[in-house]
Amino acid sequence: MVVLANPNPSQPATVGTAFAYDATAGGTTFRDNRGSGLTYTVSLSPVGSGLSVANGRVMGTPATPGLVTVVITATDAGQATASDTFDIISFASGLSAPLLDASFRYSDADGNVPGHFTNGNGGPGGLVSTQDNTPATNPITNAGAALGRALFYDPRLSGNDLVSCASCHQQSSGFADTARLSTGFRGGLTGRHSMALTNARYYGRGRFFWDERAATLEDQVLRPIQDTVEMGMTLDQLEKKLALTDYYPVLFSAAFGTPMITRDRISLALAQFVRSLVSGRSRFDQAAAAGPTAFATVLTAIEDRGRDVFAQVGCARCHATFAQLADDTHNTGLDFAVTDVGAGNGRFKSPSLRNVGVRGRFMHDGRFSSLAEVVEFYDNGVRNNPNLDQRLRGPGGQPQRLNLSADDKAALVAFLNTLTDPTFLTDTRFSNPFPR
Repeated sequence: MVVLANPNPSQPATVGTAFAYDATAGGTTFRDNRGSGLTYTVSLSPVGSGLSVANGRVMGTPATPGLVTVVITATDAGQATASDTFDIISFASGLSAPLLDASFRYSDADGNVPGHFTNGNGGPGGLVSTQDNTPATNPITNAGAALGRALFYDPRLSGNDLVSCASCHQQSSGFADTARLSTGFRGGLTGRHSMALTNARYYGRGRFFWDERAATLEDQVLRPIQDTVEMGMTLDQLEKKLALTDYYPVLFSAAFGTPMITRDRISLALAQFVRSLVSGRSRFDQAAAAGPTAFATVLTAIEDRGRDVFAQVGCARCHATFAQLADDTHNTGLDFAVTDVGAGNGRFKSPSLRNVGVRGRFMHDGRFSSLAEVVEFYDNGVRNNPNLDQRLRGPGGQPQRLNLSADDKAALVAFLNTLTDPTFLTDTRFSNPFPR
């Protein structure tokens, strides 16, 4: 009788590089209790990967990145059989390892959160810190966020090693995408504009995506990886792929105490890095930290006038605290009828307004390409949608018409640009650690 004695582990390969592997392991993969000799058959799925089989061996030159499942079956003289299944994972050529600086600090204990987010009057809507969605079970650690940074920028997390989380969430754009829709791993377009991740940890409801379909950030970070348009991986494949990448066991050990690579740990580390993306050093923040009287000296006259307009016309009702956070999902009257149900009845979440001036595209569908267009919309373009948020209705229940002057519109745009945080947009702690 034939039995499986030593299962084959997953095997790494590189596109364009000759590969050869003996799936019989010199005749030790299976044990022949009859002693009559074994014959072998090997199958590959999918076929056409550039690999072929002969005499229990797999060989060839991988043509494309991806996973090939190998089944080897041993048959003894009495026609008894045993099988073993393992994977060959082909990586794209030219991939590099991350250069991570062990001195980088991400934890709250190391001063990652601005003081005015946790102290003082907090501005309209109270303290930013009261909206923190960090769970007690996943606090930000330096090693965990460092691992998350590597994962966030690593194209190995996609099915063909071409895109990473950072492909759609770019640091220079406040971790948003300047394109209206983002391009996935095979060239397809996302269904919605990529939401900015700046200050993602500060949203009291704790839900993620424009439609809030993810209950937590830990849930959200795994979904684009599995999306058939965005990154095209299964979590089983991801675990196997990272286990074959030499630097990840070391990073997982530093973050979690052992080198075990699991989807849960991937989720925790990515969420830690995203929550570490705290922006609070804009010119607005400098004034907020110094106290109410500082705005007149830190901001220009037109910017300070824009701050007054922001408060007077009600922007702060929906974008509250010193981080300009939303409190819930809302229908903002983009269309007369609901064209995308979002979280229901055309309601969508809004990200923090920090770094809004560098995003390039605005709204869940990216329809506006400038802050001036956004201001113009809220001034006189809100549609009378039956599900329109009540805060955007004026006299008689009609959509608001602010009728701002040209100077006030320009001032409002100028104020929104004071929320840009150049230090955050260039902070090497949050930058791509992979050599280019």
